Amino acid sequence: MPIQALGYAGFGSADLDDWRQFGTGLVGLQAVERGNSLLAFRMDDRKQRIVIDRAMPEGAHFFGWEVADAVDLDALAARLEKAGVAVTAEPQALADARRVRGLISFSDPSGNRLEAFYGAETDDTPFRPGRSISGFRTGPLGLGHAVLTVENIDAMMPFYVGLLGFGLSDYMLKPFRAYFFHINARHHSLALIETGRNGIHHLMVELFSLDDVGQSYDVALNEDRVNVTLGRHTNDLMTSFYAKTPSSFMVECGWGGRQIDPATWQSCELKDGPSLWGHERLWLPPEDREVAREMRMRAAAEGRRAPVQVMEGNYKLMPGTCPWWDGLSKAG
Repeated sequence: MPIQALGYAGFGSADLDDWRQFGTGLVGLQAVERGNSLLAFRMDDRKQRIVIDRAMPEGAHFFGWEVADAVDLDALAARLEKAGVAVTAEPQALADARRVRGLISFSDPSGNRLEAFYGAETDDTPFRPGRSISGFRTGPLGLGHAVLTVENIDAMMPFYVGLLGFGLSDYMLKPFRAYFFHINARHHSLALIETGRNGIHHLMVELFSLDDVGQSYDVALNEDRVNVTLGRHTNDLMTSFYAKTPSSFMVECGWGGRQIDPATWQSCELKDGPSLWGHERLWLPPEDREVAREMRMRAAAEGRRAPVQVMEGNYKLMPGTCPWWDGLSKAG
């Protein structure tokens, strides 16, 4: 599969000062100044992972998907063009701005700008977090994951699965329709939520320590930025919360994400809701929030528990079957 990971993301916003404070003081990213109109963030040895660009309109965004080399980039471009997708070979000036060696761009059926690249630049200086944290889980797993809202998921599936080669991890129909896709051992690098409109729902970053997440949560509570309370997901087993960014989407700060083996993983429908506990979703309509709450109460009544090895931070590959209760245990 040519696409290996979510390498970077960029967003248009005039609120660079607010973004700087949010990125460093709440999430723990390292801010890198790129002139008057652009703010970049580091989260590992890469020169940049997230970009906030004042020159882009509010709400504009792009996602950079990483491939191994120039051969894979050319092969991806050829496959897209054969399928009738317009591909732009971006000039070296833009590749330099993205801190990569080679770059193409194209759009998905909903109009989201996607970029594919190879040769990301690394920095000679160590990553210095904006506040005291243990760091972010990236490497071959990539930046984290992106979740998009779409008008219709069925219209997007042939593009991401059939054309780009994403694997379906699992999906749910209640309390909202959502599909989760993997390209490496991270349970999902992309998810689509069907809301009737196109946009960004959230970007997830995974920290090395649960205490890092808890302390970020305290900062978010103090700044009135919590949009989804602390909780644990049923499919990727991530313990996380979601914070309102200075833009119109959220950042999920998480820990303990499940790894899978893409070669053996079998997808299925999730019938027990998106969260084992917590994750009160303030963005949901009241009736959907009640459905989600009932699902969590049922999980509590049945005594569902996450595997000990994940709770202890030992990130072993999970069994190649999809239901969230596979590998979970009941209390007692």
